[in-house]
Amino acid sequence: MGFKPLGDRVYIKYQEEMEKTAGGLYIPEAAKEKPQRGTVEAVGKDVEECKVGDVVLFDKYSGSKIKVDNEDFLICKEDEILGIIS
Repeated sequence: MGFKPLGDRVYIKYQEEMEKTAGGLYIPEAAKEKPQRGTVEAVGKDVEECKVGDVVLFDKYSGSKIKVDNEDFLICKEDEILGIIS
């Protein structure tokens, strides 16, 4: 499914979280933190700072979470993105 965000909105695919700690302990689903990074999949026409393919960092409670084909995505405004990870 294609999705084109409008205006200054960014469409982000969540990056997978680690399933276990560095020490080898498995993290239960209830204890996992909400992902805070993802890959930009599409941008609106007014977005200036990031582009498709950028890995970005965003606040835990930014934007609107949606599920498409069993994958989690986030739609947020460009100013909710904290930075681009290089």
